[in-house]
Amino acid sequence: MTDRIEIRRPDDWHLHVRDGAMLKATLPLSAGVFGRAIIMPNLKPPVRTLADLRDYRKRIAAALPAGSSFRPLMTLYLTEDTDAGDIRAGALSGELTAVKLYPAGATTNSDSGVRDLERVENVLEAMQDADVPLLVHGEVTDPDVDIFDREAVFIERVLDPLRRRYPALRVVLEHITTSEGAGYVMSNAGRLAATITPHHLMINRTDIFRGGIRPHLYCLPVAKREKHRLALRRAATSGADCFFLGTDSAPHPVHEKESDCGCAGVFCAPVAMACVAQVFDEEDALDRLEGFASRHGPAFYGLPVNDDTIWLERKSPEESAFRDVETEAKERVRVFRPDAGLHWSVADR
Repeated sequence: MTDRIEIRRPDDWHLHVRDGAMLKATLPLSAGVFGRAIIMPNLKPPVRTLADLRDYRKRIAAALPAGSSFRPLMTLYLTEDTDAGDIRAGALSGELTAVKLYPAGATTNSDSGVRDLERVENVLEAMQDADVPLLVHGEVTDPDVDIFDREAVFIERVLDPLRRRYPALRVVLEHITTSEGAGYVMSNAGRLAATITPHHLMINRTDIFRGGIRPHLYCLPVAKREKHRLALRRAATSGADCFFLGTDSAPHPVHEKESDCGCAGVFCAPVAMACVAQVFDEEDALDRLEGFASRHGPAFYGLPVNDDTIWLERKSPEESAFRDVETEAKERVRVFRPDAGLHWSVADR
């Protein structure tokens, strides 16, 4: 039995760090483990322009611990008013890593998202020409579509037609949650990839209601049936390089989660690698963990793997304890707690 493994330092290809006091409290927890992270742009107001991107990057840099080598990979929030010139300029300068498509109303702070893809054709063409990846929140927002079917319907109605229209555009289907999502990506790998979160590998929709409503397990896309969770585990541990880690760690204050209309988002950054190591251990696939966490993402984005390494080790659940986070504003953020406990942790050297 393997109790201690060394892997190249991982990256997080989908991360929310928010702003202000929340940014200061949560960013160091990711920067201490991950070498890089794709930073989500759904602030209030969103990161829409290169000027917004530069300002946000400065705030992120100011929140990093002294001496940190963590690199934020910046994105723009796609709107129907996005300037294609910003895409070309950001790609040329290297400041822009990707552009995020939120269907309007799909998730937290997505009201400024796209309602009609025909209105962003010039931007998508500029992205294809400049080889800037499109990161997609893969859900339709049609009120007639059941929330548990939104991903599969999105693939059929939106994603597949979009990819046929822009065949050279690199696309990441973010935080997949279904067997349909995993199967579509596997069948179309190359210019298409997918991120998978630690929590979607560990919980299904029943867990959200086990023993009562559990708001800290509520996220969008929402966790699906057990058959879908198992499909995600097979995809993540398969060794296929079209799948890689994106935590979708999304912090909210406890009082905003435990409310009449609780926010969607799971704050998993502090335990992300412990969760993933546990899943790969349970699937007898620890030899493929480095690929999923540290190699497949850089390959898709055309970046080198990180030079340094981290160690992970098996411990008893008591030794792998974790604590919630408190911001300077005295707002508590609850860390993801899998029912089974965690038997792995990031180790000191």
